[in-house]
Amino acid sequence: MGSHHDRWIPVTRLASYHSHTEVIRTWCKADAVCFDVDSTVCLDEGIDELADFCGAGPAVAEWTSKAMTGSVPFEEALAARLSLFKPSLYQVNECMEKRPPRISPGIAKLIKRLRAKNVDIYLVSGGFRQMFKPIALELGIPPENIYANQLLFGNSGEYVGFDPAEPTSRSGGKAIAVQQIRQMCSYKTLVMIGDGATDLEARQPGGADLFICYGGVQMREAVARKADWVVSDFQELMAYLA
Repeated sequence: MGSHHDRWIPVTRLASYHSHTEVIRTWCKADAVCFDVDSTVCLDEGIDELADFCGAGPAVAEWTSKAMTGSVPFEEALAARLSLFKPSLYQVNECMEKRPPRISPGIAKLIKRLRAKNVDIYLVSGGFRQMFKPIALELGIPPENIYANQLLFGNSGEYVGFDPAEPTSRSGGKAIAVQQIRQMCSYKTLVMIGDGATDLEARQPGGADLFICYGGVQMREAVARKADWVVSDFQELMAYLA
């Protein structure tokens, strides 16, 4: 068991947890788990992949890094990235066909185990709903459990923007989405798993009880320092689920 504890990072937490045991107990009794998608459920950052496919990779990746560390407001980073390449509906579909999302090792098994325990699974992401539906289908997650941004297209499929009404389109939006999920179904214990600053924001009163930082793709130290639990392999989470 020592290898699990080696990955703990002592921090002053927002949540009132005093021991590893309490964190494990909270994880084991969760009745809902919300996963970030990019660099958590999937190995890639979807917007970076789409931008690269459209020929604007490096410039967009720089903005993604700023958004994930929380150094610029998320909505500013989202608008700036999309304005650099303005993806059409055709380009989105072609990208999905030619570069299908790569699922992170162990995530399918973890979600299957959680679902066997009657835990409800949600995808909560600042990425795009259009790109996540195939992932949800593959993992057995109902499409209505996707909370993500919606790209908007004109009559000819040209890019016209994104839906600002989606809470995930702005800073603090994941926290709002998670609060909505919790209120809607009256969950007793809800856990958020992700790699970015926007995932960390979901841990607050009325939102997630626990934030688990997944560093298997990108270890963001500023986020990891404030997490309740830091893992680099989903097997670490599986190990505690009976």
